[in-house]
Amino acid sequence: MSTYIPSGKEIDRKWFVVDASGKTLGRLATSAADVLSGKTNPKYVPYMDMGDHVIVINAEKIRLTGLKSQQKVYRRYTGFPGGLREESFVRLLQRKPEKIVEEAIKGMLPKSKLGRQMATKLKVYRGDRHPHDAQMPVAMEVRA
Repeated sequence: MSTYIPSGKEIDRKWFVVDASGKTLGRLATSAADVLSGKTNPKYVPYMDMGDHVIVINAEKIRLTGLKSQQKVYRRYTGFPGGLREESFVRLLQRKPEKIVEEAIKGMLPKSKLGRQMATKLKVYRGDRHPHDAQMPVAMEVRA
């Protein structure tokens, strides 16, 4: 009996939509990262992008547990001396809630070419509308 090795041509990608209303950020991110990387696919192999597309809606309604919403800080560096920029979770949630969800999910993907390719299948939107109705996404359930 030989080992089954999937071909890139036979990958059938599905579309899933996740409603982030009242969901915990980390739990939503882990389940979305599993789907993006293909770990929910029975034909999963670690060296190929076997994942499906994930659409996250209502990103502004995400929640954190405990005191993290007051204490969490997002940092980025401009590359210049003194260029460390910090922004609190509350301020970033008002300004760009999509970025919070994207960073959490992308941080759980591999840090390689393959991980960047997986991240292109992630779409995050602020409201409850998205432009991917033609793909007929299936609702994906995440624990609260």
